[in-house]
Amino acid sequence: MSSPSILDGIIIGAAGGAIAGITVFLVQSVTKSISDSKDSKRIFLWLTQNTENSEGKKFRSTRAIASYNNLTEDRVRYLCSTHEKIFLSVGEKEDLWSVHTRENKYFPFAC
Repeated sequence: MSSPSILDGIIIGAAGGAIAGITVFLVQSVTKSISDSKDSKRIFLWLTQNTENSEGKKFRSTRAIASYNNLTEDRVRYLCSTHEKIFLSVGEKEDLWSVHTRENKYFPFAC
């Protein structure tokens, strides 16, 4: 019987460390994804209820969204910018978000 060598211990330690690192990364990724999804849905629902499609308030500020949803302004900016149904204002005022799209008057049939 041969005794385990130092090299065997290094290989086993490296493999265990790699598996632990990958596990931590996957758990953090899944947790972040779930948190982002939950907060995005909450913001979308709030915007749907607090913006009007007519001449009322079509857009809401990042600060208002953050305040009502108890999130930081940076997090709201990130989540709104990555959500497929939330749109940034292209007008003169910056940092406004809406769930209502504007009609493209130059290319009304564009996809």
